[in-house]
Amino acid sequence: MDEQTRPLQDLQHIKQMMERSSRFTALSSLSGISAGVCGLAGAWIASQKIDCWQRGDCNFGRPSAESLNGLLNYLLVVALLTFVTAFLTAFVFTLWRSKKTGLSLWRTISLRLIWNIAVPLLAGGLLLMRLIQLGQYGLAAPCCLIFYGLGLVNAGKYTLSEVSYLGYAQLLLGIASLWAPAYGLYFWAAGFGIFHIVYGLVMWARYERNLSHPISTTVKA
Repeated sequence: MDEQTRPLQDLQHIKQMMERSSRFTALSSLSGISAGVCGLAGAWIASQKIDCWQRGDCNFGRPSAESLNGLLNYLLVVALLTFVTAFLTAFVFTLWRSKKTGLSLWRTISLRLIWNIAVPLLAGGLLLMRLIQLGQYGLAAPCCLIFYGLGLVNAGKYTLSEVSYLGYAQLLLGIASLWAPAYGLYFWAAGFGIFHIVYGLVMWARYERNLSHPISTTVKA
């Protein structure tokens, strides 16, 4: 090793160790892509059921206040299953990535990340439940996007900068959807589907395409 370049390499190694201890970097691009696929699948299922209800072909009956309740309950189940499936697949890929890079998944920094994203999501979930009770269905998709975006921005302090960028994108999309509530499902599909897939592809291109520079050793803040 060249003695002139060794101090610089030592400094880079120290910086990387500090970043690994202060940021959760065991993220997998497949987590974002899988979550996006689940989001698009959920949006497609919901759109098919909505079209079916509008035509009066579903078992809910023809469009009416009573059949609308059945449709909404169905859509809530679809949204819940979509979230659970996306979360589980993202968790599995993150766990696989953490083992591959030798980084423990259950560290103080990862718990801080989870807490910082969970608080806005919990608050948003409670607000969403109340809005549904009040019949404000048009605000469901904007609230999902806004509070999810806030959660990602809040958690971005403890992980890679791309997470914060995704959060800002979700936040802006949610705010925009407030002025177009009739197209909430399209905004929802874009935010939870397309944006996640784009995020996953960016993560792969920046950190995982070149195996000699894995995500655990090269962190771009």
